[in-house]
Amino acid sequence: MRVRFSARPQAWDEWAPALRAACPEMVLERGGDPAAFDAIIYAPGGDIEDFAPYRNTRLVQSLWAGVERIVTNQTLTQPLARMVDPGLAAGMAEYCTGWTMRAHLGMDRYAQDGIWRNGQIPPLAAERPVTILGMGELGRATARHLRAIGFPVTGFSRSGHPVEGVAVTSDLPTALAQAQILIALLPDTPDTRNLMDAASLGLLPKGAWLINPGRGTLIDDHALLDALDAGHLAHAVLDVFRTEPLPPDHPFWHHAGVTVTPHIAAETRPETAAPVVAANLRAAMSGGPISCLVDRSRGY
Repeated sequence: MRVRFSARPQAWDEWAPALRAACPEMVLERGGDPAAFDAIIYAPGGDIEDFAPYRNTRLVQSLWAGVERIVTNQTLTQPLARMVDPGLAAGMAEYCTGWTMRAHLGMDRYAQDGIWRNGQIPPLAAERPVTILGMGELGRATARHLRAIGFPVTGFSRSGHPVEGVAVTSDLPTALAQAQILIALLPDTPDTRNLMDAASLGLLPKGAWLINPGRGTLIDDHALLDALDAGHLAHAVLDVFRTEPLPPDHPFWHHAGVTVTPHIAAETRPETAAPVVAANLRAAMSGGPISCLVDRSRGY
């Protein structure tokens, strides 16, 4: 099979060896006659904007979990698959677990200033409810990590599909009302943009923490700052933003109630993602089921 690679120029050296090792029957190229390609491996920053000439292409495989930058492309009529590889899921679960533990144990209370602060004993994990917005691959991986520690986990999913060991609800107010720690892992779609506005943030228990490694568009920035300033929320850990890199003068950088991390929560890793790509390419060529096929009507 002939496969077109379209991503940032610097990604070629990083990805090509892993992809060829995982799928040796593939001829991987960076250019050529569009009609000659059976599939496209794509990431934002690549050189394909018009997919119409790729009339024989049976799959466009994204290297990113988020597909909001491509799913609305009107020239893209080929099947589109998003990427969720084991390394990305593990990285996201570890990021969310680490920051959940920081919030749970109150690690920021212990300034190294000679003052003996032993009056506040944190509850056990079993007494600290956590809600995860989004029960896809990343949400389920995060839930498994947190449940193994002992946290009771509620999951919000519009479908309400059951997840073992997680109380899944499709009712957002119910999910928010019990979330002492809220983890946002929803995709960027018209339905999720500004989902966490002033009204939704107001449903969280007083003193709740918000952890957002999902999408920057999920949160109304001004409403979040207002909730922090009012003392309703204790802290927000933010890894994704509407504008990236986050401008140096953005209020998030300077707010005592916000921790900014530079979009490092989870990364697609070639060594773990290449076998996923190979499996989807083979499925597309043979007419088999394609993993993580995007539903265009839902945007993910």
